[in-house]
Amino acid sequence: MMEKKLFLTFSIILNLVFTVYILCNNSTTWSPRWTNRAAAEAEDAASVSCSGHGRAYVDGLGVLDGNKPPCECNNCYTGTDCSLLVSDCPADANSGDPLFLEPFWMRQAEKSAVLVSGWHRMSYIDQDGSYISEELERIIRKLHKVVGNAVTDNRFIIFGTGSTQLLAAAAHALSLSNSSSSSPARLLASVPFYALYKEQAEFFDSTRLKFEGDTSAWKKSKRNDNITQVIEIVTSPNNPDGKMKRAVLDGPNVKTIHDYAYNWPYFSPITHQTDEDLSLFSLSKITGHAGSRFGWALVKDKDVYEKMESYITLSSMGVSRTTQLYVLQLLKVVVGDGGEEVFQFGYETMKKRWETLNKIFSKSTRFSLQTIKPEYCNYFKRVKDFTPSYAWVKCERLEDTNCYETFRAANITGRNGKVFGSEPEERFVRLSLIRAQDDFDQLVVMLKKLVSEEAVGVDSI
Repeated sequence: MMEKKLFLTFSIILNLVFTVYILCNNSTTWSPRWTNRAAAEAEDAASVSCSGHGRAYVDGLGVLDGNKPPCECNNCYTGTDCSLLVSDCPADANSGDPLFLEPFWMRQAEKSAVLVSGWHRMSYIDQDGSYISEELERIIRKLHKVVGNAVTDNRFIIFGTGSTQLLAAAAHALSLSNSSSSSPARLLASVPFYALYKEQAEFFDSTRLKFEGDTSAWKKSKRNDNITQVIEIVTSPNNPDGKMKRAVLDGPNVKTIHDYAYNWPYFSPITHQTDEDLSLFSLSKITGHAGSRFGWALVKDKDVYEKMESYITLSSMGVSRTTQLYVLQLLKVVVGDGGEEVFQFGYETMKKRWETLNKIFSKSTRFSLQTIKPEYCNYFKRVKDFTPSYAWVKCERLEDTNCYETFRAANITGRNGKVFGSEPEERFVRLSLIRAQDDFDQLVVMLKKLVSEEAVGVDSI
C-alpha cells in the first residue's frame, strides 16, 4: 500500500516537471520582451527632433534598409533636420488637416501609444460576427455623453472609413426609400456647402440620386412639389463658414443627413444635445487623426441602418480592426478626464489663432471675416466665442472678382469659394486655421504683408 502511494506521488511530481518543461520551452510561449524591438523602433523615430519643424516616422523612406527614420519637413522648411526656412514660401491654408492637435498628442505619448501584435484580429469579423468593436462603440457613446453634443440612446452606431464613406452610405440608404418614384431623389445643401456633397453625387452618378444644389433655392422653386423624394444635408457647424445650420425643408418626402463633424468644443459652443434621425461624426475633427480614416454614424431607423451597413460591407468589408484598436486608445485618452485637457488645449489654440486673425483683418477694408455671436457652451459652462476651423474671407472690392486668385497672388493658397456653391461665392476664399503651427505662422506673415500693402495704398494684386 505504501509503495503504491509513493509511486502515485512520484508520478504526479514527474508530470508536473514535464508540464513546466513544456511550458517553458514551447515555441508558443511568449517572452515578456517580445515587444522590445517594436518599442525601440517607435522610440527611435520619436526621438528625432527635426528642429521642431518636422517629424520622423517608423514607416519613413529608407527604414526598410536599416536606415534611421528621416525627417519629413513641415511646409516651408527643408534640410536633413528641417532647420532651413524656405524664403517667400507660399502659405498653405487649403486643406483641413487638423494638425493643430499634434502637440497635445506628443504630450500624451505614453497614454496614446498602441502596440499591435502581428496576429491582432486577423479575421474579417469578431466572435459575435460583427465588423464593429463593442468596446469602441461603448466608448463612443461615453464620449457623446461627456461632451453633451448628441443623444446616443436608442441609436444604432455604424463605423465607416471616415465620414466620407458614411456620407455616401447614408445618401445611398435614403435614396432607396424612393423606390415608388421613377425620378431620382434630389440631394440638397445650403450654400455655402461642403464641395464633397456635390462631387460624390456626381461621381457615383446613381440613377437613384441627383445633386440639385442650394436648399433655399429648391424650396422657392416650383420643383418643390412634395412628391419628389428630397435628401437635405445639414452641416452644423458649417464648412466653410462655421455657422450653426438647421434644416430648411420638412415634409413626408424629406429625409435629412446631419453632418456634425465639427460639433466639438474646439470650434463652437455646445448648446444642446442633438437628437436627429441620422448624424455623422469624424475622428479627424475630434482627435486630429485624419489619416486614420475613421468616422461613425448615429442612426435611429433600423431599416436605414441596415441599408447603410450593407453599403459599408459591400464597399470595404467594414473598417480596419487595427484602426478600431487605435481609435479606442485615442478616445480613452479623450474621455479619461472628461475631455478637459484635450478640449481646453484645442480651444485655447483656436482662440489664439482667431484673436491673431481678427487683429490683422481689423486693419483692412479690402477683406472681411465671417462674424458669429458668442453663445453659452454647456460643456465649458460659460459663454464662449465661436472659433471655427476655417476663415471665410470675403473680398469687398468690386475689382477682386476672384478672391481665391487675389490671395494666391499674395502667396496664400486657400480654397476657392466657387467650389462651395453659386457663382457669387467666387468673392470668397476659405483659409484653413487648423493646420500645423508652422503653417499658421506662415499664413500670418503673408496676411500681414497683404494687409500692410493695402494700408499704404499699394495694390500688389
